[in-house]
Amino acid sequence: MQESQSTSKHRIAAGDILSMPEYEAVRAERRAKVVAEKRDRRLAIGPFATLIFESYDTIWYQIHEMLRIEKGGEAQIADELAAYGPLIPNGRELVATLMFEINDPARRGRELAKLAGVEETIAIEVGGETVMAQPEHDVERTREDGKTSAVHFLHFPFTPAAIEKFCAPGAKVVIAVRHPAYGHMTAMPEATRQLLARDFD
Repeated sequence: MQESQSTSKHRIAAGDILSMPEYEAVRAERRAKVVAEKRDRRLAIGPFATLIFESYDTIWYQIHEMLRIEKGGEAQIADELAAYGPLIPNGRELVATLMFEINDPARRGRELAKLAGVEETIAIEVGGETVMAQPEHDVERTREDGKTSAVHFLHFPFTPAAIEKFCAPGAKVVIAVRHPAYGHMTAMPEATRQLLARDFD
């Protein structure tokens, strides 16, 4: 594995993956950077739902952490790139990990059992435009018995008009969950909007 930098912020190539000795040398620095970035990319929606908007850097870090934990070496790289690569925004979208954070296992099970299909009820609203979430197509997150997962991967595909409105300074952006069992919304802070605006080309 060799160290290199991708020419695109939208794609991680095998050449962008560090060897484990190289990664260990920079891990503390990269971890601190990603922790700070995720803090600014995190939005709470209602009492226990959280969205974390992903980026090249957050996914690069996630892939390296998976390689570090599972110790699969070069043979593992292709699988991790296939699993996490699609979560890097492509320049015309935002991509987020949705988590339902409930510490008590019994309560978590009860709440998730009410939320079938929640991954298809989430929207970003800006300037009269509504951008509906599209779940990552390779991952099934709501089971046949109606119980949903605690984690979902969501794409928000923007039209050019929606991108223009989102990137306008001071734009009012609202994230809404429209599920019958979890109807909540939150306004996106301006600092977060400015950061996410960089995900668009």
